[in-house]
Amino acid sequence: MYLTKEKKQEIFAEYGKSATDSGSAEAQIALFTYRIKHLTELMKQNKKDQVSERALVGLVGKRRRLLDYLKETDIERYRAIIKKLNLRK
Repeated sequence: MYLTKEKKQEIFAEYGKSATDSGSAEAQIALFTYRIKHLTELMKQNKKDQVSERALVGLVGKRRRLLDYLKETDIERYRAIIKKLNLRK
């Protein structure tokens, strides 16, 4: 499996407040970004995999909503996570 418990804790520790902080917007955005990158690589190999494509579109939408929420509530945290994850906006 590509996303183990240890990998999740590593992502939460790096982007959240602690290794068990799975609720902060930054931690969730980082986790979604990791999953999006994995599904993108999967879609490059299996172009006709419609189930994975639907999951990818759903994850991108969830990440976009979280980024919009963060942008409205705290613009500095938004700018920091965008820069740290190297997202386009």
